[in-house]
Amino acid sequence: MALTLAGLAAERPLGLRVLTGDDLLDRPVGWVHPTELTDPQAFLEGGELLLTTGLALDEETSPAYVRRLVDAGVAGLGFGVGLSHEAVPRSLVTTASEVGLPVLEVPRETPFIAITRAVSRAVAADEYATTVRIGRAQQELTRTAAGKGGPAGVLRKLAKLVDGWVLLFDRTTVTESAPPSARAYGASLREKLERLRTGTRAFSLDGQEVVLQTLDTSARRVLAVGTAEPLDTAGRHIVNTAVSVLSLALEQDRAQAAAREALRTGLVDLLVGGQAELALRVLAATGAEPPEPPWSVLVFLGPPAARRKLLGAVEGELFAARAGASVVAFGPASVAEPVAEAALRIGGLHGGVAGPVAPRDFAAGLQQAELAARAAEAEDKILVSAAEHTGRGLLALIDPAVARIHGDHLLGPLRRHDETGRGDLVESLRCWLEHHGHWDTAAARLGVHRHTLRNRITKAQDLLGRDLDAPGVRAELWVALQT
Repeated sequence: MALTLAGLAAERPLGLRVLTGDDLLDRPVGWVHPTELTDPQAFLEGGELLLTTGLALDEETSPAYVRRLVDAGVAGLGFGVGLSHEAVPRSLVTTASEVGLPVLEVPRETPFIAITRAVSRAVAADEYATTVRIGRAQQELTRTAAGKGGPAGVLRKLAKLVDGWVLLFDRTTVTESAPPSARAYGASLREKLERLRTGTRAFSLDGQEVVLQTLDTSARRVLAVGTAEPLDTAGRHIVNTAVSVLSLALEQDRAQAAAREALRTGLVDLLVGGQAELALRVLAATGAEPPEPPWSVLVFLGPPAARRKLLGAVEGELFAARAGASVVAFGPASVAEPVAEAALRIGGLHGGVAGPVAPRDFAAGLQQAELAARAAEAEDKILVSAAEHTGRGLLALIDPAVARIHGDHLLGPLRRHDETGRGDLVESLRCWLEHHGHWDTAAARLGVHRHTLRNRITKAQDLLGRDLDAPGVRAELWVALQT
């Protein structure tokens, strides 16, 4: 901790006496500067304890002198008595009281060099303490990042080291916080984050000092540090160290995540290719526990961002991998419910589930789950089972959009004919096929004579250019009529 005027005045061997500014003695002393110049502003940086014997000062010149020192930002004035002056000029003391400048009377027995040495020792001790604090903090942060704590552990350690709170953002979204309650500051920082490109920005928030710092890996990643007081030199170094180790830890996490994702996608490829035994050996070799067969196989479709969130939500809970434009997961039957719940929370996802299947039948299960997922997407459902989907018949296996286009093309001549009002060929054909070509039954259902129905079917056959006695043609027309 830096030496203050109060601390200096408390050193009995110096014999200093406080004349003014009793309520301002908490000011830190950056250095000591003895001078007899009446205007030393050009040689000051601010924060110094200025020492003088007042050789060029008197009752008239002292007030202006004091004001110049205040403008220069000095911490205080040490006035040596017993040489040029037996006592500190009254006008100097009066003015100093008015403008808020602490004045310490220095007895003749105390050489200025003794004060300089006292301040020098304190500055050296403070710098040493700062260096030690920075060194220890760097070691702690590095050990945390290299251990199992990862980025979250680094944030917790940093919050303790600076006695504040810490947030890690991905763009404007909080990904980690220490302590957990610090997440409440996230919304208040959103506007600042949107304006921040790269580098550092410091500002006040609810009486606290907040520092935003982009990480080296990406301007998307931002570290926010909040403290009750502005960070000192050691605090700034500690934050910089945290930024460095966080950047490395996040980059390492990213690389490991990419490797895990590639491995899992490769395992799905092995399973699809019929190499189930090899896939399970590789899975076990990576330290993962292969799920006990038989498996439920799930496929989820949706936007890339939603698929990434789903992978993150279920990672560690079950086997999940990216496969083309979908997320594939498999495990015991119980996995379907939690995955569907995660998809519902994320939004924009549609899934299909098949199984149970043995590992050797994974490819078939995956294909069934994909078809069910497309059906869920078409019906705007979270999850459709393959059993439910295939139970709807052959038409359910055809893409609705494709089926509709095909139906419009095939039945177009009949629909255009009916629009002229010259007959009801489409409905007549539907009823005739529904009753397996039985003329009397279909005609009775339509409420027309069977010869009228025969004429309509003959007309339909001519317009379609198809042989309606052929079973394949009848089946194709029946499917078209259902779209």
